[in-house]
Amino acid sequence: MTFTRYTERTAFERPLTSGVAYAVRVLRSEREEFEKQQGWTIKRMDTFEHNPVHKDEPSPIEEEYAPVIFAQDTVSHVISLDMLSGKEDRENVLRARASGKGVLTAPFRLLKTNRLGVILTFAVYKRELPSNATPNERIEATDGYLGGIFDIESLVEKLLHQLASKQTIFVNVYDITNLSHPISMYGSNVSDDGLWHVSTLNFGDPFRKHEMRCRFKQKAPWPLLAISTSIGILVIASLVGHIFQATVNRIAKVEEDYHEMMELKKKAEAADVAKSQFLATVSHEIRTPMNGVLGMLDMLMDTELDVTQQDYVRTAQASGKALVSLINEVLDQAKVESGKLELEAVSFNLRAILDDVLSLFSGKSQDKGVELAVYISDRVPETLIGDPGRFRQIITNLMGNSIKFTEKGHIFVTVYLVEEVVDSIEVETELSSSKNTLSGYPVADRCHSWKGFKTFNQDGSTNPFKSSSADLINLIVSVEDTGQGIPLEAQSRIFTPFMQVGPSISRTHGGTGIGLSISKYLVGRMKGEIGFVSIPNIGSTFTFTAVFGNGSSTSTEHNSQQMNNQPNSVSSEFQGMKALVVDPRPIRAKVSRYHIQRLGIQVEVVSDLLQCLSQIASGSKIINMILVEQEVWEKDTSVSTLFVNNLRKLGCGFQSKLFLLANSISSSRANTSTDGVSIPTVIMKPLRSSMLAASLQRAMGVGNKGNIRNGELPSMSLRHLLLGRKILIVDDNNVNLKVAAAGLKRYGAAVVCVERGKKATELLTPPHQFDACFMDIQMPEMDGFEATKIIREMEHNFNNRIRRGEVSIEAYENVSNFHVPILAMTADVIQATYEECLRSGMDGYVSKPFEAEQLYREVSRFFPPIPDRSP
Repeated sequence: MTFTRYTERTAFERPLTSGVAYAVRVLRSEREEFEKQQGWTIKRMDTFEHNPVHKDEPSPIEEEYAPVIFAQDTVSHVISLDMLSGKEDRENVLRARASGKGVLTAPFRLLKTNRLGVILTFAVYKRELPSNATPNERIEATDGYLGGIFDIESLVEKLLHQLASKQTIFVNVYDITNLSHPISMYGSNVSDDGLWHVSTLNFGDPFRKHEMRCRFKQKAPWPLLAISTSIGILVIASLVGHIFQATVNRIAKVEEDYHEMMELKKKAEAADVAKSQFLATVSHEIRTPMNGVLGMLDMLMDTELDVTQQDYVRTAQASGKALVSLINEVLDQAKVESGKLELEAVSFNLRAILDDVLSLFSGKSQDKGVELAVYISDRVPETLIGDPGRFRQIITNLMGNSIKFTEKGHIFVTVYLVEEVVDSIEVETELSSSKNTLSGYPVADRCHSWKGFKTFNQDGSTNPFKSSSADLINLIVSVEDTGQGIPLEAQSRIFTPFMQVGPSISRTHGGTGIGLSISKYLVGRMKGEIGFVSIPNIGSTFTFTAVFGNGSSTSTEHNSQQMNNQPNSVSSEFQGMKALVVDPRPIRAKVSRYHIQRLGIQVEVVSDLLQCLSQIASGSKIINMILVEQEVWEKDTSVSTLFVNNLRKLGCGFQSKLFLLANSISSSRANTSTDGVSIPTVIMKPLRSSMLAASLQRAMGVGNKGNIRNGELPSMSLRHLLLGRKILIVDDNNVNLKVAAAGLKRYGAAVVCVERGKKATELLTPPHQFDACFMDIQMPEMDGFEATKIIREMEHNFNNRIRRGEVSIEAYENVSNFHVPILAMTADVIQATYEECLRSGMDGYVSKPFEAEQLYREVSRFFPPIPDRSP
């Protein structure tokens, strides 16, 4: 509630005040910053009083000011005026803060109304002061000043109107603080015939004295009437004093309420800090042992286990990862509520991110027989600038829900520029017909999922800000599925934290119900919008927009976090080759073309095997490979048999160049014995460049047959990076040391382990032979941040000695600049943020428990691959 609204609503408790205002104490050193915050300049009051035309004249330079920042509507004209620059107010303010009591001004003409009035002022202190506090202590503790304004003429007229008899009464009110020169506050100067009744008035200020003089206009009344009139006047005087006293008490109550609100605010802020610290501590205490459990299970998988034992270990690993995922979601929600969830701005490869997510869900989609596919427009740049981790989190949440609720059909992710959705007819895949979908199942019209976006106008066109800037890329991403859909009654609460569609959902499918709420928050932080359309028993489509920087021209200005999406070696191996894709569904064929073309292969699409055979037989083009959709191959086995036989007759040697694109593992295995037909090499969907390249390499005998990149990251890729590297691991937990050391030794690294940050600073004092350091953050005596700062300082000093020629670089293998890569390794996912690590001098961040893919992404930024010397 604002000050203005509060004072208006409680005005009935102060019937004699014309208004209430609050002025804050501002020192000269604080004036510039204060005026910037308020958006106005502190103004002189004396200028306003004498010449309102020049009321905007700034207050001159003084040691301190008392500008009004809050005021009741009736006196809002005093906002920005400096109370210390007013003649009457300055003495009042100084006395009030030094005494700690209410202080009343001498009568003066009020601003605007020009009526005679007084102001009762109280000092507001930053803290509660003892009753015997000295004036200097009170001045030092002053935070501001609260003033109540009294219009004397209006006040007396109201009382006379309510209490006077039918006879006219003359009333004069005087300030008699100076008896020799009383100040008239109300009334007219009439002859004094000695019939005045004099009463003392108490306005709450012991330093000022006031009296009221009353008499009838007619001649002296009869004694009885005189007595009753005197009594009435006494009642009036008492009532006036009582009302003023009540007003003083009410103003004091407002001051007390203000202090109470400030205390509650401090307690709320302290509670928020305590909550964050509690979550950080709980996170660390849970994730640290979980790191040991998952690490040991991973090491156990490398030992001799039978099938049953392997199944037990995989189940334990899945349960542990589910717990870590749950912890991450709860912590993210806590960050969202506290407003502490920050986004990075690094370069990343969007296509690589989506390939990784496909790898994550490929096993589940193959088990269910659900087709999983990704298509990214060619107009989307290869490199974007933003937060790849949070973008991956949004996609993973949406695809995870689709996998969870889809038993048949497909899950299809598309990424376009926003303007493409409107400008390109090709993109307007309304999908109203089941023939024009990825799997043939009907879907919810994706256009309705962005119906309420502000990015689009009513007519469907984008507004002027679209992606016109070369530095900003506005993406629109859709995740479409043919699952069970969302019930209509649950659609309004789909983005509410911890809300499930129904009570049976959490029991059947699991989950916390906060993934979508976090996704919505992250989309908002990416300057985008999110929406959905869902039809029960048909499916759902979620669509969101996000604004990223264009990394194609400014990639050197940002931290690179790219994963090899289309390595030159792969592209060059297939460059110039031609492929035929046999698929009757345009959208599915478009997806296959997209992934194959990423390898540098030219692609043509035909709808059936007979057209494919006709193209080959014509001999007009050399076809290096044929990729047949599983649906076409299984539709008519006689046609498939005829196709293979005709290929053999052509003598083109196509046996090793014929591929089958399959969704389900079971169906591809069952197909291997169909009518004795020579079965093509099976490529399992979902398609992604690394997996597709590896499959083609193995079948066609080109390139590195075993090198699978991107989402699958075999141990050989890490071995190429870590073989022979000397790495220091610093962690105060023995289990974590053992797990991390075993994980790095598996890839050929030479590992040294220490338990204290101080020991790490000794080992990493230049010159040394370490290639990298994995540093825990929360350690006793010296934490990871402090240890890193010390190491960086030592490196800086040593490098300066080299530049000055004090140290010869020949003695240290010609290393002219010592900088050991230090990667943070911690279970604390709230306090150990990426930005904190960089500020302390670290080069990266790995959240425990880390896996091979995490490790690869981090170390690949520092280590060039070591050539494989194996035969």
